[in-house]
Amino acid sequence: MIFDVKMEDFQRKARLVAAGHATKAPTTLTYVSVVSRETVRIALLIAALNDVDTWAADVLNAYITAPCQEKIWTTLGREFGDDCGKKAIVLHALYGLKSSGAAIRAHLAGCMRGMGYVSCPADPDLWLKEQTDRKGSWCYSYILCYVDNLLVVHHKPKRIMDKINSFLPLKPASVGPPEMYLGTKLRKKTFEDGTTTWGLSPAKYVQQAVRNVETYLKTNLEGRYSLPKRGENPFPVDYAPEESVTPLLEPEVVTFYMQLIGILRWMCELGWIDICTEVSILSLYSVMPREGHLEAALHVFSYLKSKSNSWLIFDPMEPDVGESVFVSVTGPTSTWERVRLCRLMPLSPLGRV
Repeated sequence: MIFDVKMEDFQRKARLVAAGHATKAPTTLTYVSVVSRETVRIALLIAALNDVDTWAADVLNAYITAPCQEKIWTTLGREFGDDCGKKAIVLHALYGLKSSGAAIRAHLAGCMRGMGYVSCPADPDLWLKEQTDRKGSWCYSYILCYVDNLLVVHHKPKRIMDKINSFLPLKPASVGPPEMYLGTKLRKKTFEDGTTTWGLSPAKYVQQAVRNVETYLKTNLEGRYSLPKRGENPFPVDYAPEESVTPLLEPEVVTFYMQLIGILRWMCELGWIDICTEVSILSLYSVMPREGHLEAALHVFSYLKSKSNSWLIFDPMEPDVGESVFVSVTGPTSTWERVRLCRLMPLSPLGRV
């Protein structure tokens, strides 16, 4: 038995975990695939474009609702009381078994197929079904699966959730319009013209990450480095990382630098798209980073600290992009110089905040 305390609400939980390390690895697929974040964002945009409701839900005790795909028996321990010492056959996909991930994925797929949904070839964890909307027009209904987290895009999502609940029990408090999904805040936004759409913000993760970095700098690096006081842009103006000749970082600081890059890459995954270029460039120097590269990474965190409450809006309005917004870059300029020049383009925003 494994006892745990969930950090988000301090709920106490006990899990019966099998010793999967003692069994042979199955020859077939053993992990659970998940829907991509790009698919989630496209689904939210489709919901806004077509004025379709979006609901989320969590499956209750997802793993132990799925049948075990292995033939496993065990000897019961003292936690089973009078049954201690007896032999038992494992019927459900307990935590710890090598095939449990594939078992819950197959069990969930059976539920989707039973409801008439088919898996999307481009993303197997996006399930779709032909429907008619409130006006009688042809459309698709979508269900997105991320292990035990479900997202339903449908004009009558409660009806779909009730069908899923009859096959897989859902947590009652989790069923409804999403407020958090995959570590990011979700909220409906209404513009001045009455257009309603979804917005996404990883603010909670960003704020905690910035606090952790500041704490590490004070306690482990003895204040040798710090976040810049002002980070109006992800990179300092006219900064060229390929031209840095500052000293190489010490081995323990290199590890910290690589951790920073990992955190920043995850922020890009969560939707912080305005730092993607800077993070991609800094990741090139992960093997032998210099002090200047570390300072540039800390500058990105300073920028995130000042913009931590930003939102990525899935604006359903079609942007008006003309030829005048593009700049022709010619000559033997570097890649970073082309990126810098492109940022000087008089671009109109493609989304509204």
